[in-house]
Amino acid sequence: MKLLNEDEIETVYRLMKTHMPGRTANAKGAKGQPDAFRSCISCMLSAQSRDENTHKATVALFELARTPAGILALDDSQITEAIKPCGLYNVKTRNLRKMCTYLIEELDGIVPNTREGLMKLPGIGRKCADIVMSFTFGEDVIAVDTHVHRVSNRIGLASGKNEAQTAQYLEERSPEWALRDGHFWLLQFGKEVCTSRGPKCETCFLANLCATFSTTGEKPSGRMH
Repeated sequence: MKLLNEDEIETVYRLMKTHMPGRTANAKGAKGQPDAFRSCISCMLSAQSRDENTHKATVALFELARTPAGILALDDSQITEAIKPCGLYNVKTRNLRKMCTYLIEELDGIVPNTREGLMKLPGIGRKCADIVMSFTFGEDVIAVDTHVHRVSNRIGLASGKNEAQTAQYLEERSPEWALRDGHFWLLQFGKEVCTSRGPKCETCFLANLCATFSTTGEKPSGRMH
């Protein structure tokens, strides 16, 4: 897969800015959580979970506790029962305890406001860190989820085998002016146009630039790499 050059990348983002709504006033990241701690928890619970199941799990958990100390005061059985809808609940329960312990013992309960600091928290990877950075701390970063990963690699913005690699490509190759809304444009584009199955290539405003469609004339498959 060829990578787009600097001028092509600039054009891609300008076209997305024209066609996609971008960051709207009611945009909510990290599943709409109001603070950094609950954003981290929500991101952690969302791993391999559908949005509706993550929502059920976070609501149930935060009805029991909303602080690191509060969660540590719960029994494992209480935590696992609350977060069961999001799956992998035993692993996630252990990570929740580890993260809350680390926050209290190492950081006085304060969630870090840097990517490096966030990624030191047990259970928090690059994607979650960038989501919290963008939505909670207002930093200009492109958080990479499934949709952003798929779209970026299909059209030639990145060549990443996983979301973390794609995030690195986007950080290095995206113009600074596009970082604030880049996540939203790519996410919206992935949901509305460059869908996982049945992408609307023939009517896509990026068709002549897309590294997949413009070179092969064929729609990309739903598979990644």
